[in-house]
Amino acid sequence: MTALNRLRHPLVAVAAAFLLTTPWVVSELGGLVGSYSTGTVVAVAGLAVLGASFLLAWGAETAEKDVPRAFAIAVLAVLAVAPEYAVDALYAFNAGQLAGTPDGAEAANLAVANMTGANRILIGIGWSGIALFTVFRAASGADPAVEQRDGFLASGVNLDPDIATEVAFLFAATLWAFLVPLNGGIDILDMLVLVGLYVVYILIILKGDAEALEEHVGVPAYLQRLRRRLRIPVVLGLFTYSGVMIFSAVEPFAHGLEVLGEGFGIPSFFMIQWIAPLASESPELIVVVYLVNKARSTAGFNALISSKLNQWTLLIGTLVVVYSIGLGTYGTLPFDAKQQAEIWITAAQSLFAIAILVNLNISLREAILLLVLFLTQVFVEFLIIRDLVAFPFDSYELLVGYTVVYVVLAVGLFVARREALRRLVARAVTTAQTAFRPSDQPSTGD
Repeated sequence: MTALNRLRHPLVAVAAAFLLTTPWVVSELGGLVGSYSTGTVVAVAGLAVLGASFLLAWGAETAEKDVPRAFAIAVLAVLAVAPEYAVDALYAFNAGQLAGTPDGAEAANLAVANMTGANRILIGIGWSGIALFTVFRAASGADPAVEQRDGFLASGVNLDPDIATEVAFLFAATLWAFLVPLNGGIDILDMLVLVGLYVVYILIILKGDAEALEEHVGVPAYLQRLRRRLRIPVVLGLFTYSGVMIFSAVEPFAHGLEVLGEGFGIPSFFMIQWIAPLASESPELIVVVYLVNKARSTAGFNALISSKLNQWTLLIGTLVVVYSIGLGTYGTLPFDAKQQAEIWITAAQSLFAIAILVNLNISLREAILLLVLFLTQVFVEFLIIRDLVAFPFDSYELLVGYTVVYVVLAVGLFVARREALRRLVARAVTTAQTAFRPSDQPSTGD
């Protein structure tokens, strides 16, 4: 084997990813992080997140040989957004411990703001950005998921039809989310419904068959050739190590970005809602870009949609549990009118995004519209918060206005695509019926 071939060996890539995490591991174990400048913390933690993201992606792709692909992607999504759960849990726990005080009320609002910010970033930047990148990437290489069409920005990305189950569950969770603010907070009923939806979803995809739907190359192809008794521990090791790295490094990475942002005069509340979630979402965005770059666009979108589903169910549903633990007894996680509007606009954006995907395709113009709506709302709200422009409306009215826009656009698309919606729901129902049918009962088909 020549020196060049040795450098191309898949294990060299694995070693390089581990090396990216080494400075963070050494710094953490040696207790050196506290002595670093903010910029150094951001750099070292950011490298760890990057390396762990590649390890996580390789573990998920390798796992597709032994478990249903949807389940492997669901595990990837949960691990990739685990830091977001940790940040939100911290705010919810503090809100419970400080309940009845101004600091407690602020912590509860921050928990909701961080959660809604993360969810809107995932769609506004994640879904739209990856769609744009996928079509752009296809210009220099073949990607079977990209459909080139005539017309202004008409080209788009076709999604895997099997993602209908995730989209249907996300649709149900989104409809429920519109009701959450009406109770004055996140309560046990929200937890039972939203967490229940995710549990049922996991039970359904676990019933799926493990099958090699796509030919892998590089690291996953090498690891899939290992004997099963060795391959499974390797996959579990990759999941565990990358999960620990992401969980430990993202919070300092996000906090460091917050400090740097505040140094430039950006309000702390704005940083917590937007910059911190953007940092905590970075592992899954890196993973998806990696998948798209390998022309695995369908797997990339599946990961993004799965991430949105678990954040829109587990993340919201478990906040009341963490809040109650901090409180020492059961309690409803409260939030003010501003956060009520934040939940509504987040649900409305989700509804519009689902309306776009209901025909299992997202075009360039739809992706751009998602991105523009998201960016303009954040930008105008920043101008309002900083009193840089005298608008005839306040931040709350801005959120309500965008909520109406999202809902009107969503309803219009659902009406125009009502047949596609019917087919998507029917497909999801058939998948659920097949999953829960007794094993000795034959399938009757669609």
